[in-house]
Amino acid sequence: MTRQEKIIKTSVIGIIVNLILVAFKAFVGIVTNSIAITLDAVNNLTDALSSIITIIGAKLANRPPDKNHPYGYGRIEYFSSVIIAAIVLWAGITAFMESWPKIFTPDVTNYTTVSLVIIAVAIVVKLALGRYVKSVGEDINSQALVASGSDALFDSILSLSTLVAALVSIFFHISLEGILGVIISIVIIKASIDMIRETVDSMIGSRIDSELSRKIKESICELPEVYGAYDLSLHNYGPEDMQGSVHVEVDDSLTALEIHNLTRQISLKIYEEFSIILTVGIYARNNKFNDIKNDLYEIASKYDEIIEIHGFIVYETQKLITFDMIVDFDADRQKVKNKVLTEIKQMHPQFTYQVIDDFDVSD
Repeated sequence: MTRQEKIIKTSVIGIIVNLILVAFKAFVGIVTNSIAITLDAVNNLTDALSSIITIIGAKLANRPPDKNHPYGYGRIEYFSSVIIAAIVLWAGITAFMESWPKIFTPDVTNYTTVSLVIIAVAIVVKLALGRYVKSVGEDINSQALVASGSDALFDSILSLSTLVAALVSIFFHISLEGILGVIISIVIIKASIDMIRETVDSMIGSRIDSELSRKIKESICELPEVYGAYDLSLHNYGPEDMQGSVHVEVDDSLTALEIHNLTRQISLKIYEEFSIILTVGIYARNNKFNDIKNDLYEIASKYDEIIEIHGFIVYETQKLITFDMIVDFDADRQKVKNKVLTEIKQMHPQFTYQVIDDFDVSD
């Protein structure tokens, strides 16, 4: 099955299961006059609607690139996630408004053995559904499915609390419906806000996962011609479409043809292993001035704010040395640069130095 087919199949299963749960819970909620169970039924209805939106989003995101959208439509899945989160947020706010008055004026509930059994079965079903949907979402990298699965798992816990409240009402004649409804609504609101935050981070461009960054760099450095991989940058055009760039350090003695073959080899290797389209740039390595390079690295080691120095190159005829320096985001970048330049100029005053600002985006 393709990724889209898996999303649709999983979502259809979620729709069917949730609609069945809606029918049973709504019936129990009305018969027992339980606001908590009724709200739980409404929450299942929003879950079914979320699955429908997930299907629509997957269909639209799978459209091929065109002239106006050369990178495809993959990011539509993120908009689907935002819509789902907004629906969940609306459900949470509505639930809160309905539940709050019930704390002060509780309704009389009448639970039966059948209603309690239905709630217990719903807990087990929701737990199984949540684990299934979340595992599929993680397997195919679908934020919408992962969010739906996590929401379902959480719903099972909330349904369990509803069952506990029912048992408390039966044995102790204490109504917890309003309090429980407020708790449920607050949890739903928080979950929706977390979903929105996570999706917006992906849309804006969040930090590269450090484990993925490490694996990509290690894979590149497996090639004998490569001394190091730097400046890895990845751009997400959808859950299944990631593109980026990287610089590799190689001997300055390599010919243009050899560099061409090497960069093609790297691009193919990364695409086969990670399904990422990578553009490769070059840093030339010249061992003639290793003494200056070592002095620079020793100076940098004294500053905790400096994360890495790379791309060191000496233009002998111009008496110019350039290098990239990654400084921690929280540090005074200009102050750190000035200190390093002052020290290296004192040690090797015959050269002019140019520091290129680099940013810690992957490690």
